[in-house]
Amino acid sequence: MQRIASLEDIAAGLDALCLIDPRLQKVRGMAGEVPLRLSEPGFRSLASIIVSQQVSRASADAIFGRLTKLVDPLTPEGILSAGDYMFREAGLSRPKQRGLIAVAEAVASGLDLDHLCSLDAGEAIAAMTAVPGIGPWTAECYLLFAAGHPDVFPARDVALQSAVGHALGIDPRPPEKMLIRLAESWSPWRGIASRLFWAYYRELKGRDAAPPAELVEKA
Repeated sequence: MQRIASLEDIAAGLDALCLIDPRLQKVRGMAGEVPLRLSEPGFRSLASIIVSQQVSRASADAIFGRLTKLVDPLTPEGILSAGDYMFREAGLSRPKQRGLIAVAEAVASGLDLDHLCSLDAGEAIAAMTAVPGIGPWTAECYLLFAAGHPDVFPARDVALQSAVGHALGIDPRPPEKMLIRLAESWSPWRGIASRLFWAYYRELKGRDAAPPAELVEKA
């Protein structure tokens, strides 16, 4: 697997995508900068994605900022020893509390989040979604940003659905199953296509909707 690990990788992937699907040349021109968004693999990175489930990016950043101050360092052990008041103070919903605790327990019991980054996407997603609180979107985003996986497209993401729909003139926006089929034509660069359409959405709406990749931003 060729890891997406640099801005040069992003540029090469965008070039390849535009050859695969010439419609994306216009999307690329309108999207502006397409960030790398690369985080260190591990519990903290996965926790930040869990926090960002089904909330705006601004809300996710605020909640995660409070959580990392209350549970410092943010480790499985720290989460397992945190009291309910800490989760409430951070602003975490009950489902996210349960998800973080389940992931912390899984990691403490041997789930190797670093090793998952070296696996085939399907195998890694199957292992992750076996843990309560980790759905396909969360697993896919972890592989995109912690593993730099080149060929993952989180088709359940509403911002991606909106961006693809607007860019390609699909109204109403393509639902998950339609978007999965559309994205298949962008393989093996679906991870680059994800970043491209998140960047397009940012320019379209004036706000960043991509999940956070908050530890390491490499040039």
